[in-house]
Amino acid sequence: MTSTHDIEQALRGVVDPELGGDVVELGMIKDIDLSNGTATINVALTIAGCPMRAQIDGDVKRKVGALPGIDAVVVEMGEMTQEQRSEVMSKARFKARQDAAPTMVDPVTRVIAVSSGKGGVGKSSVSVNLALSLAEQGFAVGLLDADIWGFSIPRMLGVGAERLEADDDGKIVPLLAQGLKLVSTGLLVDDEDKALMWRGLMLSKALEQFLTDVAWGHVDYLVVDMPPGTGDIQMALSRLLPQAEMVVVTTPQRTAQKVAARVADMARRSFMPVIGVIENMAGFTTPSGEHFKLFGEGGGRELADELGIPLIGSIPLDPFVVAGGDGGDPVVGAHPDSPAAVAFTEGAKRLLELVPPAEDETCTARIDKLIEGLKART
Repeated sequence: MTSTHDIEQALRGVVDPELGGDVVELGMIKDIDLSNGTATINVALTIAGCPMRAQIDGDVKRKVGALPGIDAVVVEMGEMTQEQRSEVMSKARFKARQDAAPTMVDPVTRVIAVSSGKGGVGKSSVSVNLALSLAEQGFAVGLLDADIWGFSIPRMLGVGAERLEADDDGKIVPLLAQGLKLVSTGLLVDDEDKALMWRGLMLSKALEQFLTDVAWGHVDYLVVDMPPGTGDIQMALSRLLPQAEMVVVTTPQRTAQKVAARVADMARRSFMPVIGVIENMAGFTTPSGEHFKLFGEGGGRELADELGIPLIGSIPLDPFVVAGGDGGDPVVGAHPDSPAAVAFTEGAKRLLELVPPAEDETCTARIDKLIEGLKART
């Protein structure tokens, strides 16, 4: 004799094609009633005009109607509340991360997504100099320019004229640029001044190719320069690289801080940890020692406190940063003693404390550290 439990199990075979999960685990089944051979299923759709409505209706009727003793299936369609919709989308995003297909990025590689809520805050400069600072600490570092149509990393590293090539297996080989393994759309196009008029799906596919068709090899840290905002690339990265963690870049002004909070909110709703804030353009000091707060002050600290995460670094305005970015000679290498370079280096060290290399987190590594500590005491 078929029971409501049997019906629920059968409904696990009904998958919402948009959300990628079955209707039971997504919480779309609100009620199951079985009376005199008639099964009545109450299904809550994300929106009343859901384009998958007819498909879900048909799948439910076929799955439940195939059970013994079921003579008729009635499907009652309803609409979720805003709270229910948020919950089901959260479940869908979590499932997407859990079911992520393998990429060419080693699972133990630390992935740092450098993000901002808006453009113009110096996110790409932060990405480049942070990656170089990590490399100076002795780590193998990759740099992925995920700002597909707003790429600038190749010029910043002085390799704008270079192009990516494939190996014998047909995989893209990252370009070695100042010690970094670099991949960027700017190393694929013929002309950096030509606009890439790609829609969201193409952008996501480009990112996916950079993760699945690039022979990254051994990389301790992969720094990802994200496009500004909360669009397709951000959602795709959280799905494709579950180990990714975010660093939010903002400027001291309150407007930028509030916008940056949105990208942090998106990351958390996509189950991507937000590990810290970097405040860029934090004032300018003249050679005579005068300090000017050109973009206000305190925005980075306020954002970090609001999010409950550390302020990793506060990078001052420095003419060497601009000159280095335009000339392909980033400040941390060209002028290591400048205020900005020192701030980047300190920020990288702080980042290493927050996200240590994977080998330092293994049980064996921790035992070795413990033994070293015991030896030091004797």
